[in-house]
Amino acid sequence: MLLNFEGIYPALLTPFTKEEAVNEPVLRQLIHRLIDANVHGIFALGTNGEFHVLTTEQKLKVAEIVVKEAAGRVPVMVGSGGNSTREVIELSQAMEQLGVDALSVITPYFIPPTQEEVEEHYTKVAASVSIPVLLYNIPSKTGFSFTPETVARLAKVPNIIGIKDSSGDFNNIKQYIDHTRDENFAVIAGTDSLILQTLQEGGTGAVAATANLLPETVVAIYEHWKAGDNDKAQAAQQELQPLRDTFGLTSIPASLKKAVELSGIPVGPPKAPIQEAKGEALKQIEAAVRYYQSK
Repeated sequence: MLLNFEGIYPALLTPFTKEEAVNEPVLRQLIHRLIDANVHGIFALGTNGEFHVLTTEQKLKVAEIVVKEAAGRVPVMVGSGGNSTREVIELSQAMEQLGVDALSVITPYFIPPTQEEVEEHYTKVAASVSIPVLLYNIPSKTGFSFTPETVARLAKVPNIIGIKDSSGDFNNIKQYIDHTRDENFAVIAGTDSLILQTLQEGGTGAVAATANLLPETVVAIYEHWKAGDNDKAQAAQQELQPLRDTFGLTSIPASLKKAVELSGIPVGPPKAPIQEAKGEALKQIEAAVRYYQSK
């Protein structure tokens, strides 16, 4: 059982065929590539995994493959969030049956709930499973942001183990850390530019999309920080920037998928309506990949 979240978990891409089916052989290839790079866990079915456009059947298939291929070598955390509490409970229970180690549950979106409603939502979801649950805060996509006080109360729920913050606002991360210092609670960077800063402030790790292309580099941020070498950790953190600079050129996760494909793992296109990178965006992505290959 995953009791403490520590280290680097790649925000796993979901490879697709041209027909938008899950590309199972490529998914296996990507998982092995990441584990061989000594990542500390796998995080599947997040935003970069396009969870919001997958069917329940596809989500369960992805989770089943990740659990099987990880084979206990690293913990597996999967996204089981959704808009209704009942839906989230049913998917979370199905994921537990498949043998995942922990769940990431995004806040309900489209109609943002109140803090009180969200607290009750997570309390019910956590009570419905026996595995750990991670809160997932991404206000730019959901219209909702946890207050530090809500996080502090939820941190007292026995199997709610932490929060992944993808707000991009370091003050958010700092406040979550400050409000949960007395709990066994992990605060995790969900924005790749804030990995080292989060660790230095008292966070425990990151869920990093850039790790799909640069797993060794992202792992190096954590390992150098843990060894007390902040200069090397900072250098590794800076190495992510050319890739991150391509993310705003397309809709998520088209830039990252193209970069990973150019590096030799054919993850395929995003699901429509998101389109593959092309034109000037493609040229910049190609330049970034060439930069990393030259290193």
